[in-house]
Amino acid sequence: MYGDGKVRTRGGAYALHGGNPVWSHANRHIDLWIELLHGWELEPIAALPFTVTLDFEGDQFTSLNIPSADLELLYGIVKDELSTYGRLETHVAAQTNRGNVVLLEVDNYQLPQSPGAYRRQHARSCIAIDVLVPEATAVGYYHHDGYHTASGDDYVSIFRSLDGESSWGAASFPQAEVVRRRFAAQAEDALLRASMDLLRSHLARRPRQNPIKAFREAFPAHLEQLMSRGEPNFQIYAASVLRQLGANFELMGRYVRWLVMNGKVVPDTVAEACYTMASEAMVMQFRLMRAVISHKPDGCQDCLAQLEAAYQGTVPALAACFGETVS
Repeated sequence: MYGDGKVRTRGGAYALHGGNPVWSHANRHIDLWIELLHGWELEPIAALPFTVTLDFEGDQFTSLNIPSADLELLYGIVKDELSTYGRLETHVAAQTNRGNVVLLEVDNYQLPQSPGAYRRQHARSCIAIDVLVPEATAVGYYHHDGYHTASGDDYVSIFRSLDGESSWGAASFPQAEVVRRRFAAQAEDALLRASMDLLRSHLARRPRQNPIKAFREAFPAHLEQLMSRGEPNFQIYAASVLRQLGANFELMGRYVRWLVMNGKVVPDTVAEACYTMASEAMVMQFRLMRAVISHKPDGCQDCLAQLEAAYQGTVPALAACFGETVS
């Protein structure tokens, strides 16, 4: 076996993935990191200052992902590309044997913990492998809402092997990164201070214009495309636009609550505005789904107006609260 063999539990990051969230998942990257950090007994909430930088990019909202520099500052974690010049399985074994974790882009089709998509739907996903048992064709990894295992044919599919040989060629090399806990992680007061420093840094990079205003201006064209392309396209659109918007502000609300719990003074209205953003984005998603299915366009102008107004109570309010310095 390659890895430490420590017993992991599913859905461990309760503070972020537990309870009754509006958005149960954000995306394949942020969901994975929340679980991996918790699995390493680190506090993932401290890594959420980046949420203040969300912007509208014309066709979608910024995809949620913890910046590599933030991971290093807070937790001493370093990410590097994993070169796969030999068998993928061999490289993963070499890294997990050293106590490292391999982030691997895979097809959700062969991940048994996704019952709705298992062997039914192809979609990009990302897993964090920390245990490998080649002789049992078994692998342990973090993914979505916890820790999981795969074996047999699913193991073979993950490593793209056929009759003991690699079945992927130069044109389809897997995207893989190795994650190392290279430096000591910040703890307690030092972690809070480092997180607040990141908040100040990210607030300096926040959008200077309300991104919901830009979204409102682009939405009529989005709606026209949604109505013409139908339901399959809507699922992808919702994940790239509405889920990124809603999940981002739900995470921001959790971060604000964490700051308050740690003695920082933040008006209650900031967290409330964050949850308004999260819930209104979900309402808009349901309305658009109904519009696409019924073939009756819905401009969702009231949702967009509420989102635009609520945004002012989130990022701009945090910037006003902390100014250019965070103590």
